[in-house]
Amino acid sequence: MIRPASLGLASAKVWWGQAAALVLLLGLLYHDVLIRLVLQWINDPNFSHGFFVPLFSGYILWERRHRLAELALRPSWTGLLIIGGSLAILVVGVLGAELFLSRTSLILLLAGIVIQLLGWNWLRAMAFPWAFLFLMIPIPAILFNQIAFPLQLLAARMATALLSLLGVPVLRDGNVIQLASMSLEVVEACSGIRSLVSLLTLALIYGYLLEPNRTRRALLALAAIPIAVMANALRVTGTGLLGQYWDPDKAQGFFHEFEGWVIFVLSLGLLFLFHILLQKFWPKHPEQRA
Repeated sequence: MIRPASLGLASAKVWWGQAAALVLLLGLLYHDVLIRLVLQWINDPNFSHGFFVPLFSGYILWERRHRLAELALRPSWTGLLIIGGSLAILVVGVLGAELFLSRTSLILLLAGIVIQLLGWNWLRAMAFPWAFLFLMIPIPAILFNQIAFPLQLLAARMATALLSLLGVPVLRDGNVIQLASMSLEVVEACSGIRSLVSLLTLALIYGYLLEPNRTRRALLALAAIPIAVMANALRVTGTGLLGQYWDPDKAQGFFHEFEGWVIFVLSLGLLFLFHILLQKFWPKHPEQRA
């Protein structure tokens, strides 16, 4: 078994020099891809959670550093096939101006490098932080639109039902809710996809840090989906109530954005409550973290 810590001083310097050269090469290959990715995190609120994803993956690897150091090095030439395929995907993504492909190729390339230099056993040990990196890549526009519009309609239907239940005269036409005082359109920004992706990411982080049972972790991640959908419907309902009983202009301005933060905090509270119920009623089978 060979590890940097067990090498002599001269050999260790060579090892770290090779690692630095590899990072530099990756930077040269993907600098434009990474710059555009970071700019999208900054400018697109739907994917601002992307900053936390690589940081959390790095934290997991740091936490597992002692266990990883005990793994044997079993380099596999199959890693070259993955590296070659990843570079081909990068070329196709760049030539076709397809950002999703070029960004995904980086994560696949990292897997190929790990397999080539360290072995499949290392990739298995790093499977969760590696797979978690996919959450930092924005959903392709074509898929985003296919998800967003049904969520818009669902939010409009649920909000219409809640407003009717509260005694507010309401009429729905597609994703447009007609109230006596205003017309409320559930646009793409109000589809809930932003809170859905962000809550799913936080649910995975929360589950890893606070829940050792893998089944309950999976259930927490799945629960984030209906919780985010319900919370978004409550946000649209709150906007309708503000417009009906207070001021339509204020319902669309600051209070609408502030309401989004309040509802997201409520979503986190519901996720925490669901975790408490899982711990109380789900059969306890002790498991070790992978």
